Amino acid sequence: MMLQEMTLEKRIEREIMSFSGLMGIYASDLRGRVVAINADEPFETASTIKSFILAVLFQKAAAGEKDLNRMLAYTQENFIDGSGLLRALELGTSLSVKNLATLMIIVSDNIATNMLIDYIGLDEINEAIGAMGFDGTRLHCKLGEGGWARLGTTTPRDYGRLFERLAAGELTGPRGDGQMLEIFKQQRFATTLTYLLPPYYFDEDNYGAASPIYLASKSGSMNACRNDGGIVGTPWGSYAIALFTKGFSDKQYHKDHESHVYGGRVSRLLFDQYLALEGRFAL
Repeated sequence: MMLQEMTLEKRIEREIMSFSGLMGIYASDLRGRVVAINADEPFETASTIKSFILAVLFQKAAAGEKDLNRMLAYTQENFIDGSGLLRALELGTSLSVKNLATLMIIVSDNIATNMLIDYIGLDEINEAIGAMGFDGTRLHCKLGEGGWARLGTTTPRDYGRLFERLAAGELTGPRGDGQMLEIFKQQRFATTLTYLLPPYYFDEDNYGAASPIYLASKSGSMNACRNDGGIVGTPWGSYAIALFTKGFSDKQYHKDHESHVYGGRVSRLLFDQYLALEGRFAL
């Protein structure tokens, strides 16, 4: 077999060959080596759009245009079913903008997201996303207004670059990026990225809070997509990864969905490669 048939990209392509849908992949070792497969293909965002909303919020807070300490009250107009905790609380409950943003990411709270869209403004969010250089990304509506059919659009490259810039502290500034990184580290639904990674590394009972191996991420799922992306930290540095899927045959939601299985294989291959080469995807 020719050596070029064993490149990282070729090995990934063989891992996902039997996947029934389309997978988009963008991964960067943050040292100049990028893996991009269907990286500019548009995908439905599902809840991954919340990562862009968070970035816009912190950028505007750094510019003095928004206040992370401002208190906002949960009202009926922003009620929506689905993921999150606020729907279990009483109407009129008030939380700070930063706490709402934290809930939006770590438990993918839909009500908190709608409250923040109202606070920032949908058009302002899209304008800021474009100004950041994410030309393939757009928030189409508040959650639920589009009937869960078309919340947002992005590309694996845009999502991967969002985390590339976050890892480098170049998204909203070192202070804001540091705060966002800590929020992403608490995210509870890393379904694809950790599917086949060794559980030991992500079990706090084993390694404690100071472990150099960590995941800072945000996933998203709707009927037409299963997406995940973030930063994987290791003793040799960190890398950014985005895995998006669509067009698959299995429409049900379960932990062994083929998107998680095949995406998990890609995530594990990149993880092992990065550790074996001590902080690189290629020599």
